[in-house]
Amino acid sequence: MQTDERVERQLPARIVSAIRRHQDNSERLVGWIQLTVVLFFGLLYGVSPKTFSTSRTFALVPWFLAGYTVLTSIRLWLSIRGRLSSPWLYLSVVVDMALLMAMIWAFHLQYMQPPSFYLKSPTLLYVFIFIALRTLRFEVRFVVTAGLVAAMGWAAMAVYATAASGGVAMITRNYVKYMTSNSILVGAELDKIITILTVTVILAVAISRARLLLVRALSEESAARDLARFFSPEVAGQIVASEEQIRAGQGKARDAAIVNCDLRGFTRLAAGMAPDDLICLLTDYQALMVPVIHRHGGTVDKFMGDGILATFGAAVANDTYAADALRAVDAMLAAVDGWNEERRRNGQPAVAIGAAVAAGPVVFGAVGDATRLEYTVIGDAVNLSAKLEKHNKAEGVRALAPARDFDLAMAQGYRPPHDCRPLGARRVDGVDAPLDLVVLAP
Repeated sequence: MQTDERVERQLPARIVSAIRRHQDNSERLVGWIQLTVVLFFGLLYGVSPKTFSTSRTFALVPWFLAGYTVLTSIRLWLSIRGRLSSPWLYLSVVVDMALLMAMIWAFHLQYMQPPSFYLKSPTLLYVFIFIALRTLRFEVRFVVTAGLVAAMGWAAMAVYATAASGGVAMITRNYVKYMTSNSILVGAELDKIITILTVTVILAVAISRARLLLVRALSEESAARDLARFFSPEVAGQIVASEEQIRAGQGKARDAAIVNCDLRGFTRLAAGMAPDDLICLLTDYQALMVPVIHRHGGTVDKFMGDGILATFGAAVANDTYAADALRAVDAMLAAVDGWNEERRRNGQPAVAIGAAVAAGPVVFGAVGDATRLEYTVIGDAVNLSAKLEKHNKAEGVRALAPARDFDLAMAQGYRPPHDCRPLGARRVDGVDAPLDLVVLAP
């Protein structure tokens, strides 16, 4: 069984940080639960009828409850303000058990009985609550510490009770006499200690296994967040949720729409820019476009320099893929218009984009080899979208789509924000037959 520190040394810093945040939150939860328990116990003590003379006996239990409430409140306050150090946590475990044992010890004074009287107190069961609370941090060391301190504390209590109650003369082997008098049954006290240690070992093993699951869960959650930075949320979700290992050659046939988007005049613009400014421009452009694509149900397949290839209905099938693609193009063009207004106010040159949409059957799947995989989309619509995007220059427009795909989008519920001009049949480089085209944005 590896120690918590050894496991943490093998983990990335971000995972260790996530674990510690979880532990800090758990420590606050421990504080709130302990405060609730002691207040509940105090309430029960206050309303329950007393079996001793309150006028003749000095009651120590309320003082222990008050002291424990104060200490628990202080520790809760400190945990809310920041991370508690290991020495403080160890000390709090010892103090918890010491106060519980001291309260149990005080019962024989309160009820004016020999010390062996407190050995039959059911309040010992609170030991298991305190041990169980330490499991919330998912750290074996504090569970073991709580169990060992409890076992040693009760052993000391049993030894003291035997010595202070008359020594060996108080020990009996008769169970009935043990239950009906203040006699001490050694086997009963050993059973309690063994039970405490056994529960501690079981909880320690369970927490050790649970901590591995916690580390794995946090690692996979972090990996999923990282995947979402390199893949679209839909692709990242498929990778994380896949029941089988993803292999090259796995693909699915889908009806989808493809959007190609490109910065106009980027080569000329890049020639006069410093490298940092160039990368900053690309970053701002992609940061503007990607959320728009995602908002309309699209998936970014890849970045190609200043170009973006997005799919609609490929990663996740839907019935409005063409309409979603055209809505996304409208929103992308509007976003660039707003961006250009901001750039002009800052004294920066305006930028222009060209976009094109094509729809049809595609294959979406993983390609590559055993060392590197990539999700991609393959089909005539992918090639046609790229060619139409380049054809924008020939027509002097910003966005194009085949008339058949425009009609498909209209049938799926698309309504253009402005009039879209039909171009009729046009020759497109790389396409054998003329295509009926529609101008999405002049």
